[in-house]
Amino acid sequence: MAKILIVEDDKQLSGLIVDWLTGEKYVPEPVYEGTDGLERLKFYKYDVVILDWELPGLSGPEICQQFRHDGGKTPILMLTGKKEIEDKTTGLDAGADDYLTKPFHMMELSARLRALLRRGSVDVSRTILTAGHISLDPASRKVLSSGKEISLQPREYSLLEFLLRHPNQPFSAEAILDRVWSSESDASPDTVRLQIMRLRNKIDAEGKESMVRTIHRVGYMLVPEV
Repeated sequence: MAKILIVEDDKQLSGLIVDWLTGEKYVPEPVYEGTDGLERLKFYKYDVVILDWELPGLSGPEICQQFRHDGGKTPILMLTGKKEIEDKTTGLDAGADDYLTKPFHMMELSARLRALLRRGSVDVSRTILTAGHISLDPASRKVLSSGKEISLQPREYSLLEFLLRHPNQPFSAEAILDRVWSSESDASPDTVRLQIMRLRNKIDAEGKESMVRTIHRVGYMLVPEV
C-alpha cells in the first residue's frame, strides 16, 4: 500500500491515473492546482508525489524547489510534455527524482512508481509480508490465507498491508484514516471499524482469535499468530 498525491490540472488525465492506481491497490489523492499540491505536502504524509510540470498557481519545478527547501523527502515523479533534455534536467535539478514524458502508458507509470517506492528501503516491493497463516506479496498484490489466494477490495488490501508492516503496534482509527484513506475522503472512524470487520471476515482462521485486535480506548493492532 502506498499513498500517492497526484498534482495534475488535466482532470481527464488525473481521473485516468486515479482509476489505474486504485486498480493497482494504491491510495491516490488528486489535486488540480500547484498551490493546493504544496499545501497538501505541508500537512499530510505521502509515499510518492506525481507532479505535473505546468500547473495553475505554482509550477511543478517551483513546488519541488519549495518542498525540498522545507526539508521534504518524499519521492517526486514529474510529468511533462517537454522533450528537450535541458527542460528535463531543470525538473531534476529542482528536486524531482524521476520524470515521465507525456503521453505515457500506465504500465510504465506503475514501473516508475515501484522504482521510487523501493528507494530508501530494502527492496520493499519484493518483501513478502507474513503473519501467521496470512501472507501478502506487494509485488504481485496477492494475498494468501493458508496457501490459498483470497480476494480483497482495494481498501481492505491497503488496510491489511499497513497493519502487516506495523505488527504489534496499536493505531487509533484516526491514525489509520490518515495513512490508508485520502485526506479529502469523507471517511470516519466508523468507516475504519466497518473495514476492520470486513477484513477480519476474510482473513481470520476459524476457531482462532482474530489477528486484528481491538485495543480498548486506543484502536487496533495486528498481533501475528504464535
